[in-house]
Amino acid sequence: MSQGATNLDTRETRLCEMVFPEQANHYGTLFGGTALSLMGKAAFIAASRHARSSVVMATSEKVEFHHPVAVGQLVELHAFVSREGRTSMTVEVEVTCETLSTGERTRAMMGRFEMVSVDGHGKPQAVRSHS
Repeated sequence: MSQGATNLDTRETRLCEMVFPEQANHYGTLFGGTALSLMGKAAFIAASRHARSSVVMATSEKVEFHHPVAVGQLVELHAFVSREGRTSMTVEVEVTCETLSTGERTRAMMGRFEMVSVDGHGKPQAVRSHS
């Protein structure tokens, strides 16, 4: 471990993103496709950090949209590896929206993604977790 480095929980990651008008639908809320993209990115980072290898998404399961996210709100994505198989991992992603002026936070979405560790040729390989 390098000097000054700290131990991290490689099973999880957090991302924050502001919602701007170009990310919104005609209702002024976060476009579903953009939300899925952000969730996929968070799942990718969590799985990559955990496996310390290249990963690809195999499936997305039961993405639930609980609450709309308005333009101007912050979204916080919490992605964590909930299951590790030989070559695959289940990553759960929870999305919370926050109104910065009030601090009010609401769970906006949840989803589950299956990520597969792959070699340089795109073939599945064993997960090399370090947790």
